[in-house]
Amino acid sequence: MSSDTEVIMRVRGPLEFKCLLENTDASLMHKVISRTFETLNSQVKSESLVLTVCNSPVYIWPNQEFRATPKDVTPDTPCEDLHQWIQTDENESAGKRLVKKKGKKSAAVVHRVINLRLMMEVTTNGGSLSAPIFSRTVKKSHFLSTTLPLDCVVCINSKDTIKDAVACLLEALSLQLYEMEKVMLQCMEGMTLLVPEPLHFLLPDPKGLVTVVYPAGVPDSELETKRKELHQQFELPDDWPHFRRANTYHFPNEPYKDGYLRNPHLALTHPSLDNGKVYLVQGIYSYHHYMQDHMDDNGWGCAYRSLQTICSWFKQQGYTERPVPTHKEIQQALVDVGDKQTSFVGSRQWIGSIEVQAVLNQLLEVTSKIMFVSQGSELGSKGRELANHFLTEGTPIMIGGGVLAHTILGVAWSETTGQIRYLILDPHYTGAEDLQVITDKGWCGWKGPDFWDQFAYYNLCLPQRPKVI
Repeated sequence: MSSDTEVIMRVRGPLEFKCLLENTDASLMHKVISRTFETLNSQVKSESLVLTVCNSPVYIWPNQEFRATPKDVTPDTPCEDLHQWIQTDENESAGKRLVKKKGKKSAAVVHRVINLRLMMEVTTNGGSLSAPIFSRTVKKSHFLSTTLPLDCVVCINSKDTIKDAVACLLEALSLQLYEMEKVMLQCMEGMTLLVPEPLHFLLPDPKGLVTVVYPAGVPDSELETKRKELHQQFELPDDWPHFRRANTYHFPNEPYKDGYLRNPHLALTHPSLDNGKVYLVQGIYSYHHYMQDHMDDNGWGCAYRSLQTICSWFKQQGYTERPVPTHKEIQQALVDVGDKQTSFVGSRQWIGSIEVQAVLNQLLEVTSKIMFVSQGSELGSKGRELANHFLTEGTPIMIGGGVLAHTILGVAWSETTGQIRYLILDPHYTGAEDLQVITDKGWCGWKGPDFWDQFAYYNLCLPQRPKVI
């Protein structure tokens, strides 16, 4: 489904897992844990289950013949109508019905996700009240208790009814409890339970968004067997780490905590060339540029920033868990490989494509190819090589020439006419993380062959993607 018709319904909420183990026999413990999960599943199917649409007055009792408030919300209400009830920062008056935003592209993206909260009613209507009765039994036993962080998503058509969407969510909740039970039993050691951790991954079309349950706290390095099984299950090649935690899907209505912009090129319109095709960076990167991180590198740090953007790509695709290196860490890496003297650390000296290649190998164990261009006018003839790089490797390219460095994120190239445009991410930007300014002013934008100094030489560093799960 296209993004215009697709809605992501996401429900989150805790379920308390509590069970009493009277002995440490493994088979008996497994039976008790399984019975506890059966009880939790019955809660999801009980009349006490309540789903509330976040930041709205909408409450739904899906197992009470689909009762909902306000009364305007009926089983046949289209899911897209829920947006009218969701309150924004501009209007916080409780219960007031809001008008859907129109016109802004960013708002449309945010509203593709409808967040719901899973709750349980603790009181019931009607029935006689009675005093509680307490009994006391003295015996040795083990009490296991944890909170299961349920987190389910379903992708539906915006025209689908709320009743049908909620039915899909309830089915997903039951399935997730089943997966959590498997993880808890498989990873149980003695009396120690590992909390199941649901994670969402966006796989290549047409597979879409899928949810996987991992044991929390277990590093990716110990989950390789599980990831291989998932690659086989979803018929994915073994040369891309689709199911590492770094690849978890980032929901469009959640800001990144580190403050860096991701993939600003997605806001751009592709250039049109006669019989031309567009070849782009694959995956997610962060935009690193002058003056970030309380670091004044204006005038000398462009290659460092381009390298940081490349490192962010490898981190966010799950190839490394190492944080994006600072300027000093980059300089120290060059000292460690014998490329620079100790005095280089803390200096304001430039680096180029060869140094970027050395740092990627030293810090990330990533190899790179170097493309030498004797003068800028020759870059126009590199369309086939650049297009092949983005098709096969998909990594950002650092290009340095003279005293300037840039990041190439893609090319639009016509095999028949030779026309070419370069998608450039400019590290020389010194402003705030304002997507509109960055795209309107060309700090991230499509450039023609005249963007390069026609008589300067250029070196391009083309990082090679490791072929790993």
